[in-house]
Formats: sequence, C-alpha cells, structure tokens
Amino acid sequence: MLCWGNASFGQLGLGGIDEEIVLEPRKSDFFLNKRVRDVGCGLRHTVFVLDDGTVYTCGCNDLGQLGHEKARKRPEHVGALDAQNIVAVSCGEAHTLALNDKGQVYAWGLATDGQLGLPGTEESIRVPRNIKSLSEIQIVQVACGYYHSLALSKGSEVFSWGQNKYGQLGLGYEYKKQTSPQMIKSLLGIPFAQIAAGGAHSFVLTLSGAIFGWGRNKFGQLGLNDDNDRYVPTLLKSLRSQKVVHICCGEDHTAALTKEGGVFTFGAGGYGQLGHNSTSHEINPRKVFELMGSVVTQITCGRQHTTAFVPSSGRIYSFGLGGNGQLGTGTTSNRKSPFTVKGNWIPYSTQCPMSTDSEECYCVKRIFSGGDQSFAHYFYPQNMVPPDDFRYPDLLKQIWTVNEMFIQRLLSFPSGRLPVEIANEIDGTFSSAGCLNGSFLALSNDDHYKTSTRFSGVDMNAARLLFHKLIQPEYTHISQQVAASLEKNLIPKLTSSLPDVEALRLYLTLPECPLMSDENNFTTLAIPFGAAILNLEKAPLKVLENWWSLLEPPLFLKIVELYKDVVVHLLKLCKMGLPPSDRRILTNFLHTAFRVLEILHRVPLPSGPVNHWDSGFQSDVMMAIGYFLGTQSDPLGILGVPVGFLVWLVGFFAFFFFLPLCNLSPRKIGDLVLVSGCMAVDQAHRQNLSSLFLPVFESVNPCLILMVRRDNIVGDAVEVLRKTKNVDYKKPLKVIFVGEEAVDAGGVRKEFFLLIMRELLDPKYGMFRYYEESRLIWFSDKTFEDSDLFHLIGVVCGLAIYNFTIVDLHFPLALYKKLLNKKPSLDDLKELMPDVGRGMQQLLDYPEDDIEEAFCLNFTITVENFGTTEIKELVPKGADIPVVKQNRQDFVDAYVDYIFNRSVASLYSAFHEGFHKVCGGKVLQLFQPSELQAMVIGNTNYDWKELEKNTEYKGEYWADHPTIKIFWEVFHELSLEKKKQFLLFLTGSDRIPILGMKCLKLVIQPTGGGEDYLPVAHTCFNLLDLPKYTDKETLKSKLIQAIDHYEGFSLV
Repeated sequence: MLCWGNASFGQLGLGGIDEEIVLEPRKSDFFLNKRVRDVGCGLRHTVFVLDDGTVYTCGCNDLGQLGHEKARKRPEHVGALDAQNIVAVSCGEAHTLALNDKGQVYAWGLATDGQLGLPGTEESIRVPRNIKSLSEIQIVQVACGYYHSLALSKGSEVFSWGQNKYGQLGLGYEYKKQTSPQMIKSLLGIPFAQIAAGGAHSFVLTLSGAIFGWGRNKFGQLGLNDDNDRYVPTLLKSLRSQKVVHICCGEDHTAALTKEGGVFTFGAGGYGQLGHNSTSHEINPRKVFELMGSVVTQITCGRQHTTAFVPSSGRIYSFGLGGNGQLGTGTTSNRKSPFTVKGNWIPYSTQCPMSTDSEECYCVKRIFSGGDQSFAHYFYPQNMVPPDDFRYPDLLKQIWTVNEMFIQRLLSFPSGRLPVEIANEIDGTFSSAGCLNGSFLALSNDDHYKTSTRFSGVDMNAARLLFHKLIQPEYTHISQQVAASLEKNLIPKLTSSLPDVEALRLYLTLPECPLMSDENNFTTLAIPFGAAILNLEKAPLKVLENWWSLLEPPLFLKIVELYKDVVVHLLKLCKMGLPPSDRRILTNFLHTAFRVLEILHRVPLPSGPVNHWDSGFQSDVMMAIGYFLGTQSDPLGILGVPVGFLVWLVGFFAFFFFLPLCNLSPRKIGDLVLVSGCMAVDQAHRQNLSSLFLPVFESVNPCLILMVRRDNIVGDAVEVLRKTKNVDYKKPLKVIFVGEEAVDAGGVRKEFFLLIMRELLDPKYGMFRYYEESRLIWFSDKTFEDSDLFHLIGVVCGLAIYNFTIVDLHFPLALYKKLLNKKPSLDDLKELMPDVGRGMQQLLDYPEDDIEEAFCLNFTITVENFGTTEIKELVPKGADIPVVKQNRQDFVDAYVDYIFNRSVASLYSAFHEGFHKVCGGKVLQLFQPSELQAMVIGNTNYDWKELEKNTEYKGEYWADHPTIKIFWEVFHELSLEKKKQFLLFLTGSDRIPILGMKCLKLVIQPTGGGEDYLPVAHTCFNLLDLPKYTDKETLKSKLIQAIDHYEGFSLV
C-alpha cells in the first residue's frame, strides 16, 4: 500500500513518523503481504478492510471513530468485528459504516446528528454496533457524508439518515435530522448501480447512467445549472446521454466517470479540484480536457482534491488542494489541472518486465482518497494482477436482477424446497420494481444507456427467453414463489407517479412472463397489473405508449393477446351463475381488461394499426353478450351487471370495433340495438314513469324521430335536428316520410341517408369543391351557404355511423384525421390534389441549393375566386419571404395547413361540431383515421363468393333455381369494375360495410313481365327484381344494360 497526504493524526498508518505531511507516495510496511479489499477515509481517520474481512483503523479517535482504544498512528485491528466478514466501509467526517457479507451494517463514531442510525442519545459510539433497523434488509452499498449516511439494498431501495440541514437525506424539508434509516420513497422503482455522498450532498446512479442528486448545492456540486439546495432527488439531465458508470464526491465537488473513460467534474473549484485549469466553480458538468486523450478507469475524491488512474500508462493523476501533500506531487502546491503523482508507475501487462529494478516499480490495483489523504493499493511487476476498473460493476455490490446467471443458479437446485437464501433472493427480486426494471437490459452496443421516452433500453427477446427458462412445469416450486411475490409484494405497490423512465420498464417486460398468461393467475396477476397500467399518470402512460409503438408486432401483440384472453375467460365465468357480489367483482375485472385493450388499440405502430380484434375474439365476446341478452327479458337487469358497463361493453365492440353482428339472429341484433341505446331509452322510460304522478311532465320518445317531406328533406332535417337534444342523438333513428305509411325497419332510414346526402352534395349549394384528378371533394371556402348545412352534414355522418348505414361521401382521409384531432400531412395533399402534391414533393426532394431561382416561390398561394385569381399569404408578410432550401419544409407545412385548416376553418368547425354531437366522446379516439373512414363509406375488401353465399331468395327462387345459377355464372364473369357498378346499382354504394361481405345481404325475387324487361333494384332494401331469364346471354345483356344506365339513386 502506498500512502500520501496529511499524517498529523496518524491517518496514513505509517506509525510514529516525524512528518505531519507526506508529499509523495510512501510504502506502508504494515500492508506487506496483505491484500486490501477497501479503504474508507474520514477527515482525520482511515479504515482498512483486508481480503479476509478483517478491519484495521488509524488516525484521530477523539470521537470513537476508530472503533478501538489502541494506538492511533498505525493500523490496529477492530476486535469488535472479528465475528464479521466485512466487505466494504465508508467514512464521514468522524463516523464509520462497515458492511458485512450478509448485508448487515455496523456503525461507530460521532452520533450527534443521527448519522450512525442507532437508537439512543449518546454523542459518540466507540465500539461498532449493528444497525438493527436494517437487519431485515440486505444492504449492498454504504456511503457517508460528513454528518449523514446512505445505504443501497439488494432490492434497489435507497435509505438515508443523519443530518438534513441542506436536504442531503432527500426526504424533503420536514426533518432537520433522522436518527434511523429512512427509505427514500421518491426513488422507488429505479434500478440503481451506485450511491455516493459528499460533505452535505448525495447522489445515486442508475444502471443506465442516469444521475439523481440532492442536498447542498452552494457551489453547483449537484450540476443542475444553479446553486439552489435540493431537498428531494433531482435528475441531472445534462449527463443522461454520457454513459456515466461511476460517481464520487468531495466536500463540495463531484466527479463522474463515463463508459468511454472520460471524466466530468462540477461544483467547487476554488483549489483547482475540478481540473479545468481554473479556480472557478462549475454549476454544470464539464469534461476534464487534459484527460480527454486518456482512458480513465478509476476516479476518487478527497475533501478538496481529485485523483484519476489511467491504466494505459499505469499513472495516477491528481489535481486540487495540495497544502497537505494529498496530491502526491512532492510539493504542497495546488494543481488546477491533472498532474502525475510521483512514482515508478508501470502499466499492467500479462508479461513480467525484465528490468532489474522491477522491485521499485508499482502496478496500481486500486486508488482511494478521502479527507486530505490518498492511497494506492499496488502489486510488484512479478505479481501483477489486473487493476480494478470502475467502469464495470462489482457484482457483489449490485442489486438483484433476472439474468442468465441468476436463472442457472435457481435451476441447479432439485425440485422441492429451496434453500432459504435462494427463496429470499427470488422473493426479493420479484417483489422489487427496481430489480425488474434493471433486468433484461439491452447490453448490445450499450444500448440501454440510450434509455429515453422513445427507447426503453430493454431487450425484449432476452426477457421472453429468460422468463420461459425460469417458468417451467418441472419447476413449479419456483413458479409458485415468483407468482406469490408478484401478487403480494410487487403489483400492489406499483404507483401512479414514477420518478424516471427507467421505472417503467417492467410494464413492458412483465407480460412476457408465462405466469401472466396462465388463466389461473388472470384475476391475481393480469387484472391487478392492468389496473396498475390504468392508474399511471398521463406522462408515464404516454411514455409507455411510445415504447409499445416501437415494439416488433409479435411482441406488442403479446400483451394484446393477454388481455383478450383475460376478457374471454372472465366472460365465460359470468355464465356460471355466480352470486351477485362475485358478478360485481367480475364486472370490475372486465372493465379493467377492456380499458387496457382500449389503450392498446390507440397505440400508433410504424407498420400501421394491428388488427387486435380477430374473428375468434369477436365471436367469444359476442357470444357472451348474446348470452347476457338472452337470459332475461329486461336488458337493464342483465345478470346483475350494471347497465352502464353493459352499454359501454356493447358500444365498445358493436359500434366501435365492428363486431360481426350479422352472425347473430335478427332478434339478437334487435336486442343489441336496444341495449346500445338503453341508457337513453331507460332515461326516457323513467321520465315517462314520473309523468304518471306529475301530469305536467312531458313524455319522452325512446327513439330519435325524423319526420321529413321528400320535397323539402334538407329544410325539414335542419329544423328537426336543430331542436334535438344531445342525448337524443344516441337513440335509434326512426325516419318517417310525411304522407307515407311505411314502417322504418332500416330501409326507410337508408333511403333518407341516400336522399339527403345526394341533396346536400348537389352543386347548387356550392358547399364543396370537386377535384377532377382525384375525384374527391373538400370544403369550398367560396360557398354562401349558412354553417347550419355543414353542421347538418356532420350530424348526418355521425348518425350514419351510429345506425350502421354506409354514406357515399368522397372526402379524402384528411377529413377523418381532423375528426380524430390528427394533423393532415403532405400525403393528404397528394391524395386530394395529386398534381400539387407531386410538385411539393419535388420541391422537398430538389438536391441543389438554387431553389429560389428554380421554383420562384414565396409564402403565398394563388386561389380562384369567381373567375379572378387571388393571392393569399401563408404566413404574415409571406409575399416578401422567398422559398429557399432552409425553409422549404415550412412552406410545404404552411401550404398543407392552409388547404386543410385555415381556408375552411369556420365551415369545418360546424361540420366537426355536428359529427361530434353524435359520435363524440372518448371512444371515438380508439379509431384510426382509415377505420373511421371505413365506418362512414365502407371498404373495398371484396369477397364475391361470400356475397353469393349470403344472398337470400324469395318466391320461387332458390340457390339452385336455373335463373339464379346462370345469374351467378354471369356475375362472376364480370370485370371488377362491372361488379362494383352492380353494387352501386343495387345498394347505392360500390363499397361494402366495414364488417365485410358477410354483412352485406342481397335479396333476389322473381318478377313477371318476361325476358324483355330489365332487372330492377330496390336500393333501400338491397332487393333485386330479376325476371326469369332462361338464356345466359340474355341475362348478361339485360344486367349490363341495367347497371350501365344507372345514374344514381331512384325508387321503384
């Protein structure tokens, strides 16, 4: 051991030497042939731990900090710790903490501020005592400030005690001191790699390089760009991306070591202890320039000096205060930049040097600093061992994590009872959010150091592999232990507010555990875990959604499948005739599972939305809902399930996830419609019931009635809907044409939608502009029509969705984006105005710098206004701003914004308000724009065989009737365009319902008149009058003639 610095109290352990200051490294004979494991340095005392776990101390003992009453100038054995195998120590100004191999902490020395964590009122404790309040917790690291102490547990919990004058305990303002260890709850869930303490400030370092600091900050030693003290842990954002792996503290300064071997320092610099060739204080971390050409692997801090070790040269560098010789440079001068410590240093090599004076050469194993003293544990060249590297963790000082080594150790024990220490490790690991958040890190290329709101730092494939290795049928004793820990200790303690993104990782990885997918654990693990997801505050939930969106689809679908399975399992349980109390509990569970699926559905995946709602899942849910509806005549009392939930359930699937209603019987469909509006219907019934006792009370219709005249359909609709209350829009729509007796069983409603949309889109109103190239329409900013008509179109579109009717609207996808509060983009401009969109793309792709000369554009747009051209500025003073390379994206964005937003703001606002009156609310946000578009106008996923299969026949027609057989032969031989024309001819639209062909039912009936007549379509009912043709060619000719001459909706 080499030592240098202040020796006035014997703290170097050199015995009765004359000097009070040792200016350069000097060998300590005491440590000859002894291996040192750790050294702790107080202000005037030193503690040494040998490899065999014994403890020696020397220096000042005025306050009992040596733990014995023997001589002070040379290291003396602390006999009170003979029964312990001590592995680590740390010293404050005048107190000491020692950690044994069982994770227990011993303390002695000054106790006036509670820094020993021991009960009692003694000013000092002169013999080591166990901190019993930590005896049930396995501690892996301890750190001492001048008058406070920190401890890190195996479960990634941080404890603090002692003085809190500057907030150095991280517990807030309430306490001046704490005499017993207190958990810092604000840090729960973060996986920690290290703790460190300075004079009156504290730090924790996470496994992925995030640093939290608190306490005194007078000189900027927290690195937070100010000098305000912090009473709670605060993230040091500026070092987050630097891959910090080790941190150490002086009295008022801090040093951080990165994975690449760089050193950052900040805080007090009055003696040059920051190494920046100045005596300025630094309130932000700053890299030590003169060490940038070297890879540093060890750093330590004394009171007001810093040391660094560079293995490539074998040299130790020091800087800062040198008045007590603590720099080892041979003088008492201060050093403002790194200076080599005197000594015959040689780098580590696997081959022994051949020089004859090799005995006087030193190969450094590890450096230590504290107070005004420094130490270097070394080996002679012939006995070389590799030097310690602080960039790589000491496994004995790390928190529990799930890794290959952990699993192999668990599986090495035979089935049956596990040893107590192994069972405790399993319980500790799976009870700790911090431990699970530190597991399965993306180690390739150190990717986990890039953890952010956009990247989790987790290797999901590793998580899946390791979980499946651990949870196996032949190791049920392990699975049971893991399940119990998750159920009782982990999930119930998950909180809504998280201290850092690293505390979110388990929300990604835990669904990969096979225990979560075991239906026996659905109610004990999956549902409580889902509730924890729902309980997250907005900010962490947004981060989790970001992470989900970046997963590979199979990994993302894992959690989707989990909660789909949970839903199906719970719905099956609902059928078992459970007591009302159990049914209510299951209802709450179902609500939780559905809400998790709701969140998952809105996750934007790069590859586009994943179809979570496969037919099997839809069938299971619909079967269960159908069962509910069939059990009682009163749907408002279904199985004791609260009506609000059932409405939500049916609405969630039937109306917003496009369940195949056509698979149900007509009675069930009617029941579903009844339930979908049962809240509004129930309210109406209750009001009508009240009117029996209060005659002045007006009765309420359970349906939304639209009574219109054919010759004034728009005016009548505007008038009725203007008077309609918002709640009535949710009721089933019934349409009555004045003077007609037809009962609206769906056909009249469809006729209404077709007629009113044809009328509203008529060019005579000038409400929309038609784009020839794309054949799409968009709001016209030149219309003179009142906004009421735009409001009406919005309401009609909403009612069409709510009543499962396709409306033939030729709007671009941008409309549906805007309805979902998503911004239109250049792609939308390309869809609406392909020529303009192509031009914009060419502008963005233009490789040269002469854009202004080549395109001659400024921030204006030219529009036609009743035969004249008009120039509109896209931004203030846009005519004076040329489009150049640097602002071309801004120009394109402004152009898109003008077309889709600014130019039609008032018109679209009226449409938006009308639409959201009917379909507004939280559930609408579950849609993707393309899905909402498909709900309004249908889709083009044609399956013509399915169409034939679902067709019904009337009269003497049946599937094998000769006319029907030749009809389908002719139909299947038609081109795609002709088939689409046929759909338009028969149904009023060439698109099909969102649920697919299986939900498009055609009806064919025979008609008299002979083969000279054309087929006739009853569009409202999808009914085809087909004469009894006997010849294939005649049928083909008449059918094509009928569909070719179809010009729009007409009634027969």
